[in-house]
Amino acid sequence: MSVEIRVPQLPESVADATLVAWRKQPGETVSRDENLADLETDKVVLEVPSPVAGIVQEIRVQAGTTVKSGELLAVISAASGATAAGVAAAPPPVAVVAGASAATPAASSAAPKLGPAAQRVADELGLGDTVIAAAARGGRVSKSDLVAAAKVAPGPAPAIAPAPAATAAPVAPLLKAVPQPTAKVSPAPAAAPAAPRGARAERRVPMTRLRQRIAERLVQAQSTQALLTTFNEVDLTHINELRGRYKDGFEKRHGVKLGFMSFFVKAAIEGLKKYPLVNASVSGTDIVYHDYFDIGVAVSTERGLMVPVLRDADALDFAGIERGIASYAQRAREGTIALEDLAGGTFSITNGGVFGSLLSTPIVNAPQSAILGMHKTMQRAVVVDGQVVARPMMYLALSYDHRIIDGKEAVQFLVTVKDCLEDPGRMLLGV
Repeated sequence: MSVEIRVPQLPESVADATLVAWRKQPGETVSRDENLADLETDKVVLEVPSPVAGIVQEIRVQAGTTVKSGELLAVISAASGATAAGVAAAPPPVAVVAGASAATPAASSAAPKLGPAAQRVADELGLGDTVIAAAARGGRVSKSDLVAAAKVAPGPAPAIAPAPAATAAPVAPLLKAVPQPTAKVSPAPAAAPAAPRGARAERRVPMTRLRQRIAERLVQAQSTQALLTTFNEVDLTHINELRGRYKDGFEKRHGVKLGFMSFFVKAAIEGLKKYPLVNASVSGTDIVYHDYFDIGVAVSTERGLMVPVLRDADALDFAGIERGIASYAQRAREGTIALEDLAGGTFSITNGGVFGSLLSTPIVNAPQSAILGMHKTMQRAVVVDGQVVARPMMYLALSYDHRIIDGKEAVQFLVTVKDCLEDPGRMLLGV
Protein backbone atom coordinates (compact mmCIF):
# COMPACT_ATOMS: atom_id res chain seq x y z
CA MET A 1 0.00 0.00 0.00
CA SER A 2 1.29 3.47 -0.89
CA VAL A 3 1.11 6.21 1.71
CA GLU A 4 1.42 9.89 0.80
CA ILE A 5 3.61 12.09 2.97
CA ARG A 6 2.45 15.70 3.06
CA VAL A 7 3.59 18.90 4.78
CA PRO A 8 2.09 18.92 8.30
CA GLN A 9 -0.23 21.74 9.29
CA LEU A 10 2.08 24.68 9.91
CA PRO A 11 1.59 26.93 12.96
CA GLU A 12 -0.87 29.78 12.47
CA SER A 13 1.85 32.45 12.30
CA VAL A 14 3.89 30.55 9.67
CA ALA A 15 2.86 30.88 6.00
CA ASP A 16 5.37 28.49 4.44
CA ALA A 17 8.57 26.57 5.09
CA THR A 18 11.73 25.53 3.29
CA LEU A 19 12.50 21.84 2.89
CA VAL A 20 16.05 21.87 4.25
CA ALA A 21 17.12 18.23 3.87
CA TRP A 22 15.80 14.74 3.27
CA ARG A 23 16.77 12.21 5.94
CA LYS A 24 15.79 9.31 3.70
CA GLN A 25 16.22 8.66 -0.04
CA PRO A 26 14.19 6.51 -2.48
CA GLY A 27 14.75 2.81 -1.83
CA GLU A 28 15.71 3.26 1.83
CA THR A 29 13.71 1.71 4.64
CA VAL A 30 12.00 3.88 7.22
CA SER A 31 10.53 3.04 10.62
CA ARG A 32 7.22 4.35 11.86
CA ASP A 33 7.66 7.81 13.44
CA GLU A 34 11.19 8.13 12.02
CA ASN A 35 12.04 11.58 10.68
CA LEU A 36 11.90 11.84 6.90
CA ALA A 37 12.73 15.50 6.33
CA ASP A 38 13.37 18.82 8.03
CA LEU A 39 11.21 21.86 7.28
CA GLU A 40 12.75 25.19 8.29
CA THR A 41 10.54 28.17 9.09
CA ASP A 42 11.63 31.67 10.05
CA LYS A 43 11.50 30.64 13.73
CA VAL A 44 12.27 26.94 14.17
CA VAL A 45 12.66 23.67 12.26
CA LEU A 46 9.87 21.11 12.05
CA GLU A 47 10.24 17.37 11.59
CA VAL A 48 8.17 15.33 9.12
CA PRO A 49 7.78 11.83 10.66
CA SER A 50 6.72 8.74 8.78
CA PRO A 51 3.25 7.50 9.81
CA VAL A 52 4.16 3.90 8.81
CA ALA A 53 7.10 1.57 8.46
CA GLY A 54 8.08 0.84 4.88
CA ILE A 55 10.29 1.86 1.97
CA VAL A 56 10.61 5.35 0.49
CA GLN A 57 9.14 4.93 -2.97
CA GLU A 58 9.32 8.47 -4.39
CA ILE A 59 10.39 11.98 -3.41
CA ARG A 60 8.28 14.71 -5.00
CA VAL A 61 9.98 17.86 -3.63
CA GLN A 62 13.70 18.56 -3.67
CA ALA A 63 15.71 20.12 -0.85
CA GLY A 64 15.67 23.92 -0.92
CA THR A 65 12.06 24.13 -2.14
CA THR A 66 9.52 26.36 -0.39
CA VAL A 67 6.41 24.38 0.60
CA LYS A 68 3.05 25.02 2.25
CA SER A 69 0.73 23.04 4.51
CA GLY A 70 -0.72 19.92 2.85
CA GLU A 71 1.70 19.87 -0.08
CA LEU A 72 2.76 16.38 -1.23
CA LEU A 73 6.37 15.62 -0.31
CA ALA A 74 6.92 11.90 -0.85
CA VAL A 75 5.32 8.49 -1.25
CA ILE A 76 6.11 5.49 0.97
CA SER A 77 5.39 1.87 0.19
CA ALA A 78 4.06 0.64 3.52
CA ALA A 79 5.33 -2.62 4.97
CA SER A 80 2.92 -5.55 4.98
CA GLY A 81 0.25 -5.06 7.66
CA ALA A 82 1.18 -1.42 8.39
CA THR A 83 -1.39 1.34 8.09
CA ALA A 84 -1.25 5.10 8.30
CA ALA A 85 -3.21 4.90 11.53
CA GLY A 86 -0.52 2.69 13.00
CA VAL A 87 -2.72 -0.41 13.54
CA ALA A 88 0.22 -2.79 13.26
CA ALA A 89 3.12 -2.28 15.59
CA ALA A 90 6.09 -0.75 13.81
CA PRO A 91 9.69 -1.71 14.64
CA PRO A 92 11.54 0.59 17.02
CA PRO A 93 13.13 3.71 15.51
CA VAL A 94 16.55 3.27 13.95
CA ALA A 95 19.42 4.61 16.02
CA VAL A 96 22.19 5.68 13.67
CA VAL A 97 25.75 6.11 14.94
CA ALA A 98 28.92 6.97 13.09
CA GLY A 99 30.00 4.19 10.77
CA ALA A 100 26.55 2.51 10.68
CA SER A 101 24.19 2.54 7.73
CA ALA A 102 20.78 4.21 7.97
CA ALA A 103 19.07 0.81 7.82
CA THR A 104 21.02 -0.74 10.71
CA PRO A 105 18.59 -1.44 13.60
CA ALA A 106 19.42 -0.13 17.07
CA ALA A 107 20.89 -2.57 19.56
CA SER A 108 17.94 -1.95 21.87
CA SER A 109 14.48 -0.41 21.63
CA ALA A 110 15.48 1.75 24.60
CA ALA A 111 18.36 3.39 22.68
CA PRO A 112 19.29 6.85 24.00
CA LYS A 113 17.81 9.87 22.26
CA LEU A 114 20.26 12.23 20.58
CA GLY A 115 19.36 15.84 19.86
CA PRO A 116 20.76 17.51 16.71
CA ALA A 117 23.86 18.91 18.44
CA ALA A 118 24.57 15.61 20.21
CA GLN A 119 24.10 13.61 17.01
CA ARG A 120 26.53 15.88 15.20
CA VAL A 121 29.14 15.39 17.95
CA ALA A 122 28.64 11.61 17.82
CA ASP A 123 29.19 11.63 14.06
CA GLU A 124 32.23 13.90 14.26
CA LEU A 125 33.91 11.86 17.02
CA GLY A 126 32.97 8.52 15.51
CA LEU A 127 31.44 7.33 18.77
CA GLY A 128 30.00 3.83 18.89
CA ASP A 129 26.67 2.95 20.45
CA THR A 130 28.44 1.56 23.54
CA VAL A 131 29.96 4.96 24.32
CA ILE A 132 26.68 6.72 23.52
CA ALA A 133 24.74 4.41 25.84
CA ALA A 134 27.29 5.02 28.60
CA ALA A 135 26.78 8.78 28.24
CA ALA A 136 22.99 8.57 28.46
CA ARG A 137 21.24 10.19 31.38
CA GLY A 138 17.50 9.71 31.64
CA GLY A 139 17.25 8.43 28.06
CA ARG A 140 18.65 11.60 26.42
CA VAL A 141 22.24 12.30 25.52
CA SER A 142 23.49 15.88 25.50
CA LYS A 143 26.44 17.29 23.59
CA SER A 144 28.45 17.74 26.80
CA ASP A 145 27.73 14.12 27.82
CA LEU A 146 29.20 12.83 24.57
CA VAL A 147 32.27 15.03 24.77
CA ALA A 148 32.91 13.81 28.32
CA ALA A 149 32.33 10.17 27.31
CA ALA A 150 34.73 10.51 24.36
CA LYS A 151 37.53 11.58 26.70
CA VAL A 152 37.29 8.36 28.73
CA ALA A 153 36.46 5.99 25.85
CA PRO A 154 39.24 3.44 25.06
CA GLY A 155 41.44 4.14 22.08
CA PRO A 156 42.23 7.44 20.35
CA ALA A 157 39.27 9.46 19.13
CA PRO A 158 39.24 10.08 15.37
CA ALA A 159 39.96 13.54 14.07
CA ILE A 160 36.97 15.83 13.83
CA ALA A 161 36.04 16.77 10.28
CA PRO A 162 33.30 19.15 9.14
CA ALA A 163 30.10 17.34 8.14
CA PRO A 164 28.96 17.88 4.53
CA ALA A 165 26.30 20.57 4.34
CA ALA A 166 23.89 18.40 2.37
CA THR A 167 23.89 15.44 4.75
CA ALA A 168 22.91 16.65 8.20
CA ALA A 169 23.02 14.09 11.01
CA PRO A 170 19.74 12.27 11.68
CA VAL A 171 17.77 13.21 14.74
CA ALA A 172 15.65 11.06 17.02
CA PRO A 173 11.92 10.96 16.15
CA LEU A 174 9.77 13.17 18.32
CA LEU A 175 6.22 12.46 17.17
CA LYS A 176 3.83 9.50 17.45
CA ALA A 177 1.06 8.16 15.16
CA VAL A 178 -0.56 11.14 13.43
CA PRO A 179 2.19 13.59 12.36
CA GLN A 180 2.18 16.91 14.18
CA PRO A 181 4.92 19.52 13.75
CA THR A 182 7.48 19.50 16.54
CA ALA A 183 9.83 22.44 16.87
CA LYS A 184 13.57 21.90 16.96
CA VAL A 185 16.66 23.83 16.04
CA SER A 186 18.42 22.81 12.84
CA PRO A 187 22.17 22.25 12.76
CA ALA A 188 24.25 25.26 11.82
CA PRO A 189 25.42 25.24 8.16
CA ALA A 190 28.66 23.27 7.88
CA ALA A 191 31.63 25.50 7.19
CA ALA A 192 33.43 24.94 3.90
CA PRO A 193 37.03 23.71 4.11
CA ALA A 194 39.56 26.50 4.57
CA ALA A 195 41.13 27.70 1.33
CA PRO A 196 44.89 27.21 0.78
CA ARG A 197 46.99 30.01 2.19
CA GLY A 198 47.14 32.95 -0.19
CA ALA A 199 44.30 31.67 -2.41
CA ARG A 200 42.04 34.66 -1.53
CA ALA A 201 38.99 32.44 -2.01
CA GLU A 202 35.43 33.47 -1.20
CA ARG A 203 32.56 31.34 0.03
CA ARG A 204 28.87 32.08 -0.38
CA VAL A 205 26.59 30.35 2.15
CA PRO A 206 22.81 31.02 2.15
CA MET A 207 21.38 32.44 5.36
CA THR A 208 19.14 30.11 7.30
CA ARG A 209 15.55 31.27 7.53
CA LEU A 210 16.09 31.99 11.22
CA ARG A 211 19.08 34.22 10.42
CA GLN A 212 17.02 35.96 7.71
CA ARG A 213 14.25 36.54 10.22
CA ILE A 214 16.68 37.90 12.81
CA ALA A 215 18.12 40.30 10.21
CA GLU A 216 14.63 41.40 9.17
CA ARG A 217 13.52 42.04 12.75
CA LEU A 218 16.66 44.00 13.66
CA VAL A 219 16.40 46.23 10.61
CA GLN A 220 12.69 46.69 11.25
CA ALA A 221 13.33 47.73 14.85
CA GLN A 222 15.91 50.31 13.84
CA SER A 223 13.79 51.70 11.02
CA THR A 224 10.44 51.89 12.88
CA GLN A 225 11.46 52.74 16.45
CA ALA A 226 13.19 55.80 17.87
CA LEU A 227 15.88 53.84 19.68
CA LEU A 228 17.99 55.37 22.41
CA THR A 229 20.18 53.81 25.12
CA THR A 230 20.84 54.97 28.66
CA PHE A 231 23.54 53.52 30.94
CA ASN A 232 24.27 53.01 34.61
CA GLU A 233 26.50 50.78 36.71
CA VAL A 234 25.70 48.48 39.60
CA ASP A 235 27.74 47.21 42.54
CA LEU A 236 27.10 43.45 42.87
CA THR A 237 28.79 43.07 46.26
CA HIS A 238 25.62 42.20 48.18
CA ILE A 239 24.32 39.80 45.53
CA ASN A 240 27.68 38.01 45.51
CA GLU A 241 27.49 37.71 49.30
CA LEU A 242 23.94 36.34 49.15
CA ARG A 243 24.85 33.79 46.49
CA GLY A 244 27.95 32.74 48.37
CA ARG A 245 25.97 32.27 51.56
CA TYR A 246 22.94 30.42 50.21
CA LYS A 247 23.84 28.85 46.83
CA ASP A 248 24.60 25.38 48.23
CA GLY A 249 21.44 25.23 50.32
CA PHE A 250 19.41 26.70 47.45
CA GLU A 251 20.62 24.06 44.99
CA LYS A 252 20.09 21.25 47.51
CA ARG A 253 16.52 22.32 48.24
CA HIS A 254 15.36 23.37 44.75
CA GLY A 255 17.54 21.21 42.50
CA VAL A 256 18.77 24.19 40.46
CA LYS A 257 21.71 26.56 40.80
CA LEU A 258 21.21 30.09 42.08
CA GLY A 259 22.44 32.30 39.25
CA PHE A 260 22.48 36.04 38.65
CA MET A 261 19.64 36.11 36.13
CA SER A 262 16.89 35.53 38.70
CA PHE A 263 18.03 38.66 40.58
CA PHE A 264 17.97 40.70 37.37
CA VAL A 265 14.53 39.40 36.36
CA LYS A 266 13.14 40.26 39.79
CA ALA A 267 14.76 43.71 39.73
CA ALA A 268 13.44 44.40 36.21
CA ILE A 269 9.90 43.47 37.28
CA GLU A 270 10.12 45.94 40.17
CA GLY A 271 11.10 48.63 37.67
CA LEU A 272 8.34 47.66 35.24
CA LYS A 273 5.74 47.91 37.99
CA LYS A 274 6.86 51.45 38.81
CA TYR A 275 7.16 52.54 35.17
CA PRO A 276 4.49 50.71 33.12
CA LEU A 277 5.44 52.42 29.85
CA VAL A 278 8.67 50.43 29.77
CA ASN A 279 6.47 47.31 29.69
CA ALA A 280 4.14 48.73 27.02
CA SER A 281 4.19 48.60 23.21
CA VAL A 282 3.06 50.71 20.27
CA SER A 283 0.18 49.61 18.02
CA GLY A 284 -0.49 52.15 15.30
CA THR A 285 -1.36 55.36 17.16
CA ASP A 286 -2.21 53.50 20.39
CA ILE A 287 -0.11 52.57 23.39
CA VAL A 288 -0.81 49.04 24.63
CA TYR A 289 -0.19 48.67 28.37
CA HIS A 290 0.49 45.13 29.54
CA ASP A 291 -0.70 44.39 33.05
CA TYR A 292 1.35 41.20 33.12
CA PHE A 293 5.08 40.54 32.94
CA ASP A 294 6.26 38.11 30.28
CA ILE A 295 10.04 38.44 30.36
CA GLY A 296 12.12 37.27 27.41
CA VAL A 297 15.61 35.98 28.26
CA ALA A 298 18.03 35.87 25.32
CA VAL A 299 19.73 32.50 24.70
CA SER A 300 22.58 32.02 22.24
CA THR A 301 22.41 28.90 20.02
CA GLU A 302 24.41 27.61 17.08
CA ARG A 303 21.78 28.95 14.67
CA GLY A 304 21.48 32.37 16.27
CA LEU A 305 19.88 34.22 19.14
CA MET A 306 16.56 33.02 20.54
CA VAL A 307 14.45 34.75 23.19
CA PRO A 308 12.21 32.27 25.05
CA VAL A 309 9.66 33.92 27.34
CA LEU A 310 9.06 33.44 31.07
CA ARG A 311 5.27 33.80 31.35
CA ASP A 312 3.90 35.72 34.36
CA ALA A 313 7.43 36.05 35.71
CA ASP A 314 6.20 38.20 38.59
CA ALA A 315 4.43 35.13 40.00
CA LEU A 316 7.63 33.05 39.98
CA ASP A 317 10.02 32.80 42.90
CA PHE A 318 13.80 32.72 42.44
CA ALA A 319 13.82 28.94 42.02
CA GLY A 320 11.02 29.07 39.45
CA ILE A 321 12.87 31.67 37.40
CA GLU A 322 16.14 29.71 37.50
CA ARG A 323 14.37 26.47 36.52
CA GLY A 324 12.55 28.17 33.66
CA ILE A 325 15.71 29.75 32.26
CA ALA A 326 17.71 26.52 32.56
CA SER A 327 14.98 24.52 30.83
CA TYR A 328 14.61 27.00 27.97
CA ALA A 329 18.37 27.24 27.45
CA GLN A 330 18.75 23.47 27.28
CA ARG A 331 15.82 23.01 24.90
CA ALA A 332 16.99 25.86 22.66
CA ARG A 333 20.48 24.38 22.33
CA GLU A 334 19.30 20.78 21.94
CA GLY A 335 16.68 21.73 19.37
CA THR A 336 13.47 20.85 21.19
CA ILE A 337 12.11 24.32 21.93
CA ALA A 338 8.52 24.98 20.84
CA LEU A 339 7.13 27.92 18.88
CA GLU A 340 4.92 28.97 21.76
CA ASP A 341 8.00 29.27 23.99
CA LEU A 342 9.30 32.05 21.73
CA ALA A 343 6.07 33.96 21.11
CA GLY A 344 5.07 37.17 22.83
CA GLY A 345 7.00 38.82 25.62
CA THR A 346 6.60 42.33 27.04
CA PHE A 347 10.23 43.04 28.00
CA SER A 348 13.58 41.35 27.35
CA ILE A 349 16.92 40.86 29.09
CA THR A 350 20.16 39.97 27.31
CA ASN A 351 23.51 39.13 28.88
CA GLY A 352 26.49 39.94 26.69
CA GLY A 353 28.71 39.63 29.72
CA VAL A 354 28.90 35.85 29.35
CA PHE A 355 30.89 36.46 26.16
CA GLY A 356 33.08 39.15 27.74
CA SER A 357 31.20 42.28 26.64
CA LEU A 358 31.98 45.24 28.87
CA LEU A 359 29.47 47.65 27.32
CA SER A 360 26.94 47.50 24.47
CA THR A 361 23.71 48.99 23.15
CA PRO A 362 21.20 46.11 22.75
CA ILE A 363 18.49 46.38 20.09
CA VAL A 364 14.86 46.27 21.23
CA ASN A 365 12.97 43.08 20.38
CA ALA A 366 9.99 44.65 18.56
CA PRO A 367 7.10 45.12 19.22
CA GLN A 368 8.45 45.46 22.75
CA SER A 369 9.61 48.93 23.73
CA ALA A 370 12.70 48.25 25.85
CA ILE A 371 15.46 45.76 26.57
CA LEU A 372 17.90 45.50 29.49
CA GLY A 373 21.52 44.66 28.71
CA MET A 374 23.78 42.98 31.27
CA HIS A 375 27.56 43.00 30.89
CA LYS A 376 30.76 41.57 32.29
CA THR A 377 31.34 41.92 36.03
CA MET A 378 34.78 43.39 36.77
CA GLN A 379 36.60 44.46 39.90
CA ARG A 380 36.93 48.24 39.62
CA ALA A 381 38.05 51.00 41.95
CA VAL A 382 35.08 52.95 43.34
CA VAL A 383 34.63 55.43 46.15
CA VAL A 384 32.57 54.13 49.10
CA ASP A 385 32.18 56.32 52.20
CA GLY A 386 35.13 58.45 51.10
CA GLN A 387 37.42 55.43 50.60
CA VAL A 388 38.66 53.99 47.31
CA VAL A 389 37.85 50.28 47.32
CA ALA A 390 37.66 47.45 44.77
CA ARG A 391 34.11 46.32 44.05
CA PRO A 392 32.50 43.89 41.53
CA MET A 393 30.91 46.34 39.10
CA MET A 394 28.69 45.80 36.06
CA TYR A 395 27.55 48.28 33.46
CA LEU A 396 23.81 48.20 32.69
CA ALA A 397 22.25 49.40 29.44
CA LEU A 398 18.59 50.10 28.70
CA SER A 399 17.69 50.54 25.04
CA TYR A 400 14.18 51.94 24.63
CA ASP A 401 11.69 53.30 22.11
CA HIS A 402 11.74 57.05 22.61
CA ARG A 403 8.35 57.38 20.89
CA ILE A 404 6.58 56.38 24.11
CA ILE A 405 9.32 56.24 26.78
CA ASP A 406 10.88 59.53 27.81
CA GLY A 407 14.45 59.77 28.99
CA LYS A 408 13.30 60.51 32.54
CA GLU A 409 11.32 57.25 32.77
CA ALA A 410 14.14 55.23 31.19
CA VAL A 411 16.72 56.60 33.61
CA GLN A 412 14.45 56.14 36.63
CA PHE A 413 13.67 52.58 35.58
CA LEU A 414 17.38 51.78 35.37
CA VAL A 415 18.00 53.43 38.74
CA THR A 416 15.26 51.23 40.24
CA VAL A 417 16.96 48.14 38.83
CA LYS A 418 20.29 49.35 40.24
CA ASP A 419 18.80 50.01 43.69
CA CYS A 420 17.18 46.55 43.84
CA LEU A 421 20.41 44.82 42.86
CA GLU A 422 22.58 46.79 45.27
CA ASP A 423 20.10 46.22 48.11
CA PRO A 424 18.30 42.91 47.35
CA GLY A 425 16.14 43.28 50.44
CA ARG A 426 14.09 45.84 48.47
CA MET A 427 12.76 43.05 46.25
CA LEU A 428 11.60 41.08 49.28
CA LEU A 429 9.97 44.04 51.01
CA GLY A 430 8.63 45.77 47.89
CA VAL A 431 10.26 49.12 48.65
